[in-house]
Amino acid sequence: MRLDRVDERIIAVLGADARMSFAEIGVRVGLSPSAVKRRVDRLVESGAVRGFTVVVDPRAVGWTTEAFIELYCRARTSPGEIRTVLTRYPEITSACTVTGEADAIVQVRARDTRHLEEVIERIGAEPFVVRTKSTLVLSRLVDRPVPAGSTENPG
Repeated sequence: MRLDRVDERIIAVLGADARMSFAEIGVRVGLSPSAVKRRVDRLVESGAVRGFTVVVDPRAVGWTTEAFIELYCRARTSPGEIRTVLTRYPEITSACTVTGEADAIVQVRARDTRHLEEVIERIGAEPFVVRTKSTLVLSRLVDRPVPAGSTENPG
């Protein structure tokens, strides 16, 4: 599906506040509420918008420690095998295969350093993991949701 500027602006508005009404979105993008609903339905149906969610502040629910763990895997470990195992860890918030020396990078949230250490040990014990390298996050400098649509101010 090819997005036009209005679709991009609708996605940007939804990215900022997915609870906004079709009428409110319409005011921001210059469409009627029913036209906005049709476009949102089309965006969902096409897969351009995969869902609507809540963004939880990890600190508010007690997950105050964050780290990135590089995984170095045995030869011929497929991304599917890595994904299957990593999805079992509730502490993992994202994981990607990467270029460079590491095979994958995993973002982890934990209650504290003891919990983080336990997670790193469990991940390191997976049969395909040869070694790990961890980096603890001290502070977030930029923290925003995935860019949605136009970089213009949606409102």
